[in-house]
Amino acid sequence: MIALIVRELRLSLRHGADTTASLLFFIIAGTLFPFALGPGPATLSAIAAGIVWVCALLAALLPLDRLFGADFEDGTLDLLLLSGLPAYGVAFAKASVHWLTTGLPLLLIAGPLAVMLRMPGGRIPLLLLTLVPGTMLLSLLGTLAGAITLGARRAAVLMPLITLPLMIPTLIFGAAAVTAPHPAAALYMLAAMLLLALPLAPLGAGMALRIAAE
Repeated sequence: MIALIVRELRLSLRHGADTTASLLFFIIAGTLFPFALGPGPATLSAIAAGIVWVCALLAALLPLDRLFGADFEDGTLDLLLLSGLPAYGVAFAKASVHWLTTGLPLLLIAGPLAVMLRMPGGRIPLLLLTLVPGTMLLSLLGTLAGAITLGARRAAVLMPLITLPLMIPTLIFGAAAVTAPHPAAALYMLAAMLLLALPLAPLGAGMALRIAAE
């Protein structure tokens, strides 16, 4: 699994256009809101957490269509499934690389974006804290959706339809943890969903990969 993660990281660095596009989308989408809503500090600070979360969710969707697609087309996926690594291990490695190349950079950029959106300084550490399990959840659920739609007709259309309903609870609790007076409950819900997704999402994605390969 470690060798697969290293391989995927090397491929991501070699073909960094998808990651760069996701990060640019995150920045550009976040900067459009002040133009639409006006630069008023009160307005922006009230919805800054929601803006960051929505932009992060949409940016995480962009590289999902190539998560398994390239390996499926050139036969690499069949070799991975025959390598002795369980299918859920392949899925977990893919989800880990997606988070390292997309979720982690989004986490690093979220702070400056929140400052630009006039978020109160005391709320920014809490925002970053919620984004850690939140971006992991987005990667796990996105991997599951990518595996389910692998080889399907119009997969690019089906993937958002499957992924977005799964990600809405993450969005709700992630934004609520930043804006609520008592964020502990929302943070506990994010942690619980992550603990549930860690075993179940790779298992489901692994089953879908087996079906697609057959």
